[in-house]
Amino acid sequence: MSAVLAPRPDQGGARLLIGLAVALTLFIVVVPLAYIFWRAFSGGFAVFAQNILAPDTLHAIWLTSVVAAITLPINLAIGIASAWLIARFTFPGRKALLTIIELPFSISPIIAGVCYLLLYGRQGLLGPLLAAGEVKILFALPGIVMVTLFVTGPFVAREVLPLMQAQGSEQEQAALTLGASGWQIFRRVTLPNIRWALLYGAVLATARAVGEFGAVSVVSGAIRGQTMTLPLQIELLFNDLNIVGAFAAASTLTLIALVVLVLKTVLEGRTR
Repeated sequence: MSAVLAPRPDQGGARLLIGLAVALTLFIVVVPLAYIFWRAFSGGFAVFAQNILAPDTLHAIWLTSVVAAITLPINLAIGIASAWLIARFTFPGRKALLTIIELPFSISPIIAGVCYLLLYGRQGLLGPLLAAGEVKILFALPGIVMVTLFVTGPFVAREVLPLMQAQGSEQEQAALTLGASGWQIFRRVTLPNIRWALLYGAVLATARAVGEFGAVSVVSGAIRGQTMTLPLQIELLFNDLNIVGAFAAASTLTLIALVVLVLKTVLEGRTR
């Protein structure tokens, strides 16, 4: 009985595809990244440091960090609660809640910013009420945080929910039968099982918060030295024809992205 031989792969075609993939990666990813750092240091390290240490750029870095620090724990709390509710319970509106969680992925961030503007702006639906109470949301930190929460909201829940559904609730039910409290079940059973997915979602949410441009540009007002996040500051420096300063600020954002990429790769392996 003759054995059926598998067809030999076309080594020439495989090499061609590999070479094409490498070339595209170089021209689309590596070359632009190298160009950012080359332009950032084109005037020397002293000029780079001078642009990075400029008061407006430092404030943009500080504001971006503050927004990320505020949104991260909120995203973690909401993401865990939403994933736990959907994975562990069946209730009317369950699918609607899942759709709402996914909604920010299907709406342009600029549209979300305009919606917040029409809702909380001076001429918006809640504008007169907020003005009467001297509450300032738009063109200030609260507005930036709110739109950032909108665009980053789904990341944690999307990573944690499939894992919780795959694991089931048997371990939690066993712990409840043994007399564990709700907090003990969460801390000793639920959290250890989802910790890598949780960290993965946190990294993705933080990266999105740091790099958000569209929604923030609408609600921040782009006030120099006050409401300029790092992406907005880069655009401002370009418009001011400070090319070296813009690339210096962009290199900071690029370093953050590279760190996030490394963490993402490590956490992907842990999650699997």
